[in-house]
Amino acid sequence: MEKKQKITGNGAYHFSRLENFPISFLAVCLGLFGFTLAWQKAEQVLKFPFSISTALLYFSILVSGIILTTYFIKFVKYPEKVKQEFNHPIKLNFYPIIAKIFLIASIIYLSLNIVISKYLWWTGVAMQFIFTIVILSAWIKHEKFEIHHINPSWFIPVVGCIIIPIAGIKHFAPELSWFFFSIGFFWWLILTTLIMNRIIFHRPIPNKLVPTLFILFAPPVIGFIALTKLLGGINPFGNLLYYFGLFLFILLLFQFKLFAKLKFYLSWWAYSFPLAALAIGTFLFYHETGLFFFKIMSWILFILLNAIILLLSIKTLKAIKNKIICIDEKD
Repeated sequence: MEKKQKITGNGAYHFSRLENFPISFLAVCLGLFGFTLAWQKAEQVLKFPFSISTALLYFSILVSGIILTTYFIKFVKYPEKVKQEFNHPIKLNFYPIIAKIFLIASIIYLSLNIVISKYLWWTGVAMQFIFTIVILSAWIKHEKFEIHHINPSWFIPVVGCIIIPIAGIKHFAPELSWFFFSIGFFWWLILTTLIMNRIIFHRPIPNKLVPTLFILFAPPVIGFIALTKLLGGINPFGNLLYYFGLFLFILLLFQFKLFAKLKFYLSWWAYSFPLAALAIGTFLFYHETGLFFFKIMSWILFILLNAIILLLSIKTLKAIKNKIICIDEKD
């Protein structure tokens, strides 16, 4: 590849960067939509005197459109490269992010346009169901997965099922939302056991995937939000999920030195959506209880989320400028 680039010049270089455009770029889309939803909920719960969530929504749609279009062009020009990613034991798990984008957008549109929200939700539900069946089937019939392949990104294919009830309770009979919630919840328990076994008893997760540890606290927090919507208010089991997610977040904060020494990878965007989910869950807890402690927590998490998104945006733009992403990867 390098030899080709040197002979043919910049044209071939940019050509190869499209070839190596990674599916993990979708994490940027998910992070931006989660950030937008967090801003929308902050404006509602913390009663901001201004609103920028709609502008953030359009920006997220624009960026996501660019990323999805670029990946589609890669699919047309380099179908074998896309096939390799889909058959990769880790990269495979990023494809269901597409369904999550629709599901998160449907939640955002609940207060903007209920009809658009409904169409987005049904699209997300259909895609989530297909991805869940396809990827879980691949897990069952695999010939290539080994213990060192598993990491928290494996939550991605199933956690979308837990998101479905948040808007689903407004769009269809609750039994469908319970159906998907049960799938996501029990697979979360199974995968948590497998991932903790891998973390504790096997070799450390590669530095490139260390940021995915933040995904650990996303499913229980999202589960709390979904249960609150399904049951019409906070409930003891939902509280258990929220506090467990909060504890995992605090535990990861104590591993600050581990994260601080990492060089930038696109996997850093794994910090964004889980943190947005925790902030949104805390907004909901404050809204339901009115406890001052959760108001303070809401502000702290919201400010931290904004700082993280700003940092990730700067790092990503610098990486694009310096051409250290969209390169040929050997793993």
